[in-house]
Amino acid sequence: QVFTFNTVEIKVQPSVKVKNGAPMSIVCRADISKSTDFQLKHNFTIFKDGKLVFMTVTEEEDVKYEISVARSSDTGEYECTVEARGKTKSSNSLRVWVKGMTKPILTAEKKEVLEGEVVKLRCELPEEVPPLHFFFRKIKTNSTPKEKHVYEPHRNFSEMTFSVEEADNILQFDCFARRFVQLEFEDSEHSNTTLVTVREPFIKPTLNARPSNNITEGDRIQFECSTVVARMRDIEILLQKNKTILKSVQDEKVLKYSTVATLEDSGEYLCKVEQGRASKTTKLNVVVSELFPKPILAASMSNLDENKELTLSCSISGFRKANFSILRKNSHGDIWLKNSRNLTMRVNVNDTGSYICKAEVKGIVKESKPVRINVYAPVSKPTLSVVSGLPEVVLGKPLWLICRSAMGTPPIIFTFYKGNEVKKRVTNDTYAVFLDENIRQNDKRGYKCDARNNHSSGMKTSNILNITVIVPIRDASLGSIPYGEVEDGSETAFLCSVKEGSWPIHFRLFRKTDREVLLFEQIENADRVMWHKKAMKKHDTGTYFCVASNRANVDVKSHPITISVILATWKKGVIAAFALILIVGAVTLALWWFWGKKKKGNECSALAANLTSEKLTRQPNDGDYYSG
Repeated sequence: QVFTFNTVEIKVQPSVKVKNGAPMSIVCRADISKSTDFQLKHNFTIFKDGKLVFMTVTEEEDVKYEISVARSSDTGEYECTVEARGKTKSSNSLRVWVKGMTKPILTAEKKEVLEGEVVKLRCELPEEVPPLHFFFRKIKTNSTPKEKHVYEPHRNFSEMTFSVEEADNILQFDCFARRFVQLEFEDSEHSNTTLVTVREPFIKPTLNARPSNNITEGDRIQFECSTVVARMRDIEILLQKNKTILKSVQDEKVLKYSTVATLEDSGEYLCKVEQGRASKTTKLNVVVSELFPKPILAASMSNLDENKELTLSCSISGFRKANFSILRKNSHGDIWLKNSRNLTMRVNVNDTGSYICKAEVKGIVKESKPVRINVYAPVSKPTLSVVSGLPEVVLGKPLWLICRSAMGTPPIIFTFYKGNEVKKRVTNDTYAVFLDENIRQNDKRGYKCDARNNHSSGMKTSNILNITVIVPIRDASLGSIPYGEVEDGSETAFLCSVKEGSWPIHFRLFRKTDREVLLFEQIENADRVMWHKKAMKKHDTGTYFCVASNRANVDVKSHPITISVILATWKKGVIAAFALILIVGAVTLALWWFWGKKKKGNECSALAANLTSEKLTRQPNDGDYYSG
């Protein structure tokens, strides 16, 4: 009893695309070859998306997995596996798509609600499986439905709330669902329509103005806002204009508000009634006519010198019967000056400021536009100086000048001159600065500045400021006489000089061995200085250099020179003579000793005769020395 699996096939009836709610069957067939005709039991297993959905054991070579009502949850990849006597064979996978979704069921928590409350809805698809997208719609007559969306990854139902607004009467709600299948979205049918009736908790308020909504400023106007409510608890009425709440009452059906009308009271007023989430509004437009125009303040002069006379006059065009007052503006409150339409005063600098006048008729007070008055004190003679202090500048450096005027009402216009050439104009309060970067060595032009303001006295000019241009030190050098080697005890002259630099110049001479030692310093109105060292000693041997500086505050160092102190000539002679005396003394002593010894010997007479009869003979190649 030998067999083998040829193929295992899977198919769906009636087709791979099945309408939702229709029956369908998954058929699995095994094609088997046998050596003889014998009975063989087969274990059929059908999987959907890798999960077991059907299993049976039969001697038939095909089986059928029947689904009487196909739902979208039956969509997926199907595969069949057949096992017999230890042998297993699987089919290819088959994609089945159940198209369409069941109709969702929509229920509302309440069938009747008040304005301001919320309607809670539940939409469900009992026979569908998540994930699902739910869409809820609020439908009103003659308006576009409002739609809300919820994604439910793990539930086949969803809940949503809609607020009930003013003018909502009879509301209709429905829902539908959407899912993602075969790389596209699929929508269900719309659910049943659910009706919800809306009741008003209160009626739309009425807003009236007495005596009229067209009124003249100065007259009293009264607003009254009222409504009819089903229940008084938590009711609130508000009256507002331009988002400003003028008055509000709670747990009352009527609001009253009165005021003396002004031009600023013209505009749209809004009465609003609120209870819970419900609110209703009514608008009323009010026009306030002008009783009299704003006053006008006129000044005899707007810019004037101190101690001059100023006259301020207040008037109303086409209107004379009013109470006038003149005031000066102040950040801490206006300062009253006089209850009159005219004011005359002699001014000083402290009177500079803004002035207004006020007019009052029938309790209505109006204010004029401010008038600016400037009182000027004359400028004092300016002083011109260098910012750094001294009237000098280093060549190549910028020169900062400052011009000050101790007195004078700002703004002050400062003008800088170099010679007779205008270099800069600056407007400031008490001083101004000027930068001159074009400084030349032989520039002889002086500086000056003038100052003026709006005072009639005109311009004041400073004294001329002459600037000293300091030329920095350039190329310092050091020399000595004698140069190089100097005899011990002799005099040496050191000369330190510069190629260029403004006087006075500060010269310093240093000797450097293991440290630098200051030997000499002097300030000279010259480009060189000489220093004499009377007696040079052995310890004066070393390296010498000089440093020069002036008011430019830059030290310029020379190249170093080396001085060696050697022994003096006369000292060499003394040492040689002393050495010669020592040599002669030693020779004499040796001869004396030698002669004394010979006289004691046996050949004393013979040696004496030889010494007296023979001359000393010079040995060859012995220089100045003789034998003996």
